Amino acid sequence: MASTTLSVPPRGTKPSGRIPGWVWALPPVTLLALAFLYPLALVGRQSVRPDSGGTSLQPYADVFASEAFREALGTTVWLALGATAGCLVLGFALALVIAFVPFPGGRAVAKFIDVFLSFPSFLITLALLFVYGTKGMANGLWTDATGAAEGPFQFLTTPWGVLLAEITYFTPFVMRPLLAAFSQIDTARIEVASSLGARPARVIRRVILPEALPALAAGGSLVLVMCLNEFGIVLFTGAKDVTTLPTLVYGKAMLEADYPAACVVAVVNIAISVGLYGLYRVVSRRAGA
Repeated sequence: MASTTLSVPPRGTKPSGRIPGWVWALPPVTLLALAFLYPLALVGRQSVRPDSGGTSLQPYADVFASEAFREALGTTVWLALGATAGCLVLGFALALVIAFVPFPGGRAVAKFIDVFLSFPSFLITLALLFVYGTKGMANGLWTDATGAAEGPFQFLTTPWGVLLAEITYFTPFVMRPLLAAFSQIDTARIEVASSLGARPARVIRRVILPEALPALAAGGSLVLVMCLNEFGIVLFTGAKDVTTLPTLVYGKAMLEADYPAACVVAVVNIAISVGLYGLYRVVSRRAGA
């Protein structure tokens, strides 16, 4: 009886008929480059192509020297920082109540947070307009009760109205990772601390907060990135005196037809966003998110 010997290829060698992995990666990478990277490259190229022709950094010098750009940059930064701080405080307080204070419907509220994340930002702003707008419910009730010509709630078209709308919309983005972090906390530790006489504030500071810090950092980083790029909220509040970097890009491109300047502002906005997104990824990785 003849014996058959099977030849086993050495370890680390690939079968001869196997298609390399980079071939399978080529179509999606090409599609990504055409759909996203190529338009971004066009924006970058246009930012160094002044209307006078040629290639020059003069558009950057003109934009950086303009008062409108500096005001837009300052407004964008302080709105983003203020909204992030508000979301962290409000999100932490609401997540504490949902996670550790039993009340009817608590589980439904926690699930609603997931649904809320899918809402477009302009929808929340529109709801605030119905309540606090110039012709909204709050002003309507005031004028009906007092006979005044207009109500007292006129803040929605100011920077404070934009800040309120951003905090309202982005707070769930902080609550979601916090609720996930709170679900991992051993409740026995909280019970032991309470049985030893620790007050609720001390329990929060010594037991809950250290466990929540990574989730707070990850959620806050994400909110900061999203606030820097928010356009719909500023537009729908009707805050004409509030100009951020995204609205400045819109104004330069669509209203003034100054495409080099619009591209310069867009490049600056992209650079800030990419840098903060890198920070968000680092924080998320360390937090295990």
